[in-house]
Amino acid sequence: MNFTDIATQRQSCRNYDPARAVEEEKLSRILETARLSPSACNGQPYFITVCKGENAKQVAKATQGLGMNKFASDAPVMIVISEKPYVASAAMGAKIKKNDYRSIDIGILAAYITAEATAQGLGSCILGWLNDEEIRKICAIDGAVRLVISLGYAKDDDKLRPKKRKKTDALIKIIE
Repeated sequence: MNFTDIATQRQSCRNYDPARAVEEEKLSRILETARLSPSACNGQPYFITVCKGENAKQVAKATQGLGMNKFASDAPVMIVISEKPYVASAAMGAKIKKNDYRSIDIGILAAYITAEATAQGLGSCILGWLNDEEIRKICAIDGAVRLVISLGYAKDDDKLRPKKRKKTDALIKIIE
């Protein structure tokens, strides 16, 4: 599967098959791809906590405030991405350029994780609606929780939806 195929096939899964576990080999492949994702000054200012079993259920519940993300309870794996400090060179660059490189790096990391999940035949959904304090307790982590990615197999009836995207000319300008 080439990257365009992955981008075409990848969608936010909201219909997981709770009876189907994610194989360790596939999860390992996803985590290795995550480890290889680029970041400012190669600093990787984040930490990845993989939750399975009861911990995954607890993390899923912590993403469900106000009725959000109910589908997450069926995902067998929850990947928690928490923030870590910058390396010195990235911290200096962020301050001088007034740019939040950690958020950019975490976004890139999430894209790598979800793309590799798609390549492995798995569904994923990036969840930003979450209870940071509760997830920190569940996972015993000290950095701010920025994203949770639900991961698992989509149910057989979860068909690829048409992508609703802006037209190319609304997003891209080429200057020569």
